[in-house]
Amino acid sequence: MAFPDDYQEQEEQEQGSEERGSDELLASEELRLPEGASFLVRLHAVRAWLTRRQEEARLAAGRAALRLQELALSEEGPTRLRRRELEQQARRQQEARQDLENANLRLQTYAEAAALLEETVDHVGGQRVLVEYYLALSQLLERETERVGSLPESGETIARSPRLQTLQEVLRRIEQVSVPAEDD
Repeated sequence: MAFPDDYQEQEEQEQGSEERGSDELLASEELRLPEGASFLVRLHAVRAWLTRRQEEARLAAGRAALRLQELALSEEGPTRLRRRELEQQARRQQEARQDLENANLRLQTYAEAAALLEETVDHVGGQRVLVEYYLALSQLLERETERVGSLPESGETIARSPRLQTLQEVLRRIEQVSVPAEDD
């Protein structure tokens, strides 16, 4: 026999799973919203996508940290390595460190973008939220591009910068959910 509290718990669990399911759909890369979609749905789609991307960046950082740890542990063995093997091992460790740094930078940038979205929602509100958010992100990207561009060897740095790539991905997502889907 189920008690009223059991029904309430079950209902809350069902609502939670429905919400997770809708968040997963809204976070999908293939999401195309119809022309009449509410700005609130569009905003929720950006939030859900940012949340998913933060989780993916956390996982990437964890995998990179684990790889770096495994490489460090394998180095501690009593084996005598030849010079070429030592160089390869050092290169793999440097790559692992760079992967970890890039993953952490992506995570930080997604978190910053999410905070900027919430700040925009708090200060703007209404249907202009995504427009103002897009403009704020564009300005941030421009400032960051100028900063990176002033560094030596900036051509390669701009193209490979995880921060710049991440900001560009967020801008593309806003464009994707803001432009109505075309009927086929």
